Amino acid sequence: MDQLSPMLRLPEQPKTFGFFVDGQWRQGSDHFERVSPGHGVPVSRTSRCTVEDLNAAVAAARAAFENGSWSDLSGAERAGVLLRVAEILKRRRDEVAYWETLENGKPISQALGEIDHCIACFETAAGAARALHGDSFNNLGKNLFGMVLREPIGVVGLITPWNFPFLILCERVPFILASGCTLVVKPSEVTSVTTLLLAEILVEAGLPRGVYNVVTGSGRTIGQAITEHPDIDMVSFTGSTAVGRACVHAAADSNFKKLGLELGGKNPIIVFADADLEAAADAAAFGISFNTGQCCVSSSRLIVEAKVAQQFEELLASKMKKIVVGDPLDPATQVGAITTEAQNRTILDYIEKGKSAGARVLVGGSKMEHDGGQYIQPTLFTGVRRDMEIATDEIFGPVLSSFSFETVDEAVQLANDTVYGLAASLWTSDVSKALSVTRRVRAGRFWVNTIMAGGPEMPLGGFKQSGWGREAGIYGVEEYTQIKSVHVDIGKRQPWIV
Repeated sequence: MDQLSPMLRLPEQPKTFGFFVDGQWRQGSDHFERVSPGHGVPVSRTSRCTVEDLNAAVAAARAAFENGSWSDLSGAERAGVLLRVAEILKRRRDEVAYWETLENGKPISQALGEIDHCIACFETAAGAARALHGDSFNNLGKNLFGMVLREPIGVVGLITPWNFPFLILCERVPFILASGCTLVVKPSEVTSVTTLLLAEILVEAGLPRGVYNVVTGSGRTIGQAITEHPDIDMVSFTGSTAVGRACVHAAADSNFKKLGLELGGKNPIIVFADADLEAAADAAAFGISFNTGQCCVSSSRLIVEAKVAQQFEELLASKMKKIVVGDPLDPATQVGAITTEAQNRTILDYIEKGKSAGARVLVGGSKMEHDGGQYIQPTLFTGVRRDMEIATDEIFGPVLSSFSFETVDEAVQLANDTVYGLAASLWTSDVSKALSVTRRVRAGRFWVNTIMAGGPEMPLGGFKQSGWGREAGIYGVEEYTQIKSVHVDIGKRQPWIV
């Protein structure tokens, strides 16, 4: 933290950034000005790109893919570039974390931890680039040999959200690069800077021109154009299920491009009476407060065994009251600011809906005044019915709804009572119970006696309306490849015409 301390202050004036196409920086004629959600002052200005800018980026990515400057390299050569990125990120860790905090509002301590995870993503992807392989079939008879090849899918459009601008970027970019694909990236217009910083880092690491392009702009203009673009072979989108559904329609109406979608979640945390309740309560407080609850895998539905429900809620409430909410640039802060004004209003509206529907607030339940920023207290509701909007909708904020159950079957039914299936957490001291419930709860990520744990070796993705496909690890590299079956005749052809 000593290296970071000189940076722990607001910039005197907003810094202007261009966008990045074909290895060169370009300037837009119009800009977005980003106000720090934690402080209410302007911190950055990024280009408001046009569809013509996007077309240039796609053309650059297509040319780079077709000329083989990246796709024709060996896995070892790609791995070398990815490892150099990891080393540069270690050097620029504090700088990237600083900009992540300024634009997003997350605590600086959390941002630093996320950069460490991003470094690990590039290191993991480097290994995956060398390990990626196809298959062979030597069982087709003495005159035929079969091979299965994995080839990069081509040009990938990557659309990332504002809640984890750099982390989600780095859970995808290195694995896409490991596959041999080229990219056009559109970050959220409110959190674009760290995606642009990655362009600088990739250039320094030796990535060929045109392989990584960044076009900044709105989702309605640039994001929509990416999903519709006929020369983009695949789109990876992270965001709401509603927008994900629109991506499906746009892809179908253009070139039937492949989609990778990580969408919404209404994730359960199941606590049995035999669990370590102290640890489970701490995890539940963390699970709903991490990144101010603006996290697709936030544990937003507490499902606790009835005979300890009141005890557990009281324990959890006492912990949530101690959470340090405040200035994101303060290393002691645990919960920072809500990232956008619109999301701030949405969260507060849901809290009021919960109160109006008859749910009772045990802790939190209101906004906090702090240094001109937008802050909300971590909130716990009890007495929640399954038909309440706070029980069914993804709030995307620090709002936790509590339910109780009598039997294992009821716990599983409650956990699965959602259109989503992104993540789940389970707390028990009974291994057999843990494995049984793990098998029955429909979620793409599952944690037993822990929460939000793991590394980039493990795949990320959801069931049901939480998305399609998987990111990270070798699965995340394979996601950006297509399979080709090759048949080689090694004998004399039997004539068809005699």
